[in-house]
Amino acid sequence: MTLTLDLPPNLESSLFQAANQQSLTVEEFVIQMLTSAFMQKERQKKAVSLLESWLNDADIEEQKTTGAYLIEALDQDRLSDRLLFPDAMKGKSW
Repeated sequence: MTLTLDLPPNLESSLFQAANQQSLTVEEFVIQMLTSAFMQKERQKKAVSLLESWLNDADIEEQKTTGAYLIEALDQDRLSDRLLFPDAMKGKSW
C-alpha cells in the first residue's frame, strides 16, 4: 500500500533523524513504529481483558484467603523484623 503524507518540516526532520539513528530508511522506520503501536494496543486490550476477568471472579472468599496468605508469607520471608504489611496500616496503604 502506498500512502502519501504532507508532514510539517519539523516532523519530517525528526522522522529522518530517528530513522538515521537506527540505520533504517524512513519507510522502514515508519512501518516499525506503526507495527509497534498496533501491537501495543493489542497487548493493552489483552491486559484489560485479563484484569476484568479477575474482577468478575465470583469467589470473593477465595480471593480474600489468598490475599491474606500472600501478605503473611511476604511478612515472614524477610531479612528485616519490620513488616511490609503492618496491621496498623491496613485499609490506609493496602
